[in-house]
Amino acid sequence: MSYTIAAQIRTEIGKGSSRRLRHANKVPAVIYGPGKEAISIVFDHKDIINIQANDEFYNTDLTISLDGKDVLVRVQDMQRHAFKPLIEHIDFKFA
Repeated sequence: MSYTIAAQIRTEIGKGSSRRLRHANKVPAVIYGPGKEAISIVFDHKDIINIQANDEFYNTDLTISLDGKDVLVRVQDMQRHAFKPLIEHIDFKFA
């Protein structure tokens, strides 16, 4: 099963910006890899919380739709809230 997730590029970076995004039910994320520049992105929390419950989310290539172009990635790391069912940040690596 392949997953396609819609995301937006974020321009504001930092702790305060990430907190504002989380408060607005968004998930800050980053895509990075060797030889390519890192891309800071943001998802809607509701889009990612359901699909991350499947095991394939962590083992297969995902497609992230960014401004009309698709980027193939894999999940590298994910930070969750300590006791709430919330995702706080995701790191993706270029596939």
